[in-house]
Amino acid sequence: MKSGTKDKMEGKYHEAKGKIKEVAGKVTGKSDLEHAGKDEKTAGKVQNKVGQIKTVLGK
Repeated sequence: MKSGTKDKMEGKYHEAKGKIKEVAGKVTGKSDLEHAGKDEKTAGKVQNKVGQIKTVLGK
């Protein structure tokens, strides 16, 4: 599997995982879990974009 594709897949995984944490934090009232979810979701978006760039550049 190419590096760009791998980054995109992992990025989507972290976005989904972050969203779950964020919602769980809201439901349970745990702001630290909610913030951790937002951070992981953002990191996933960044990783996804890196994968898209790598795909365009052919790396």
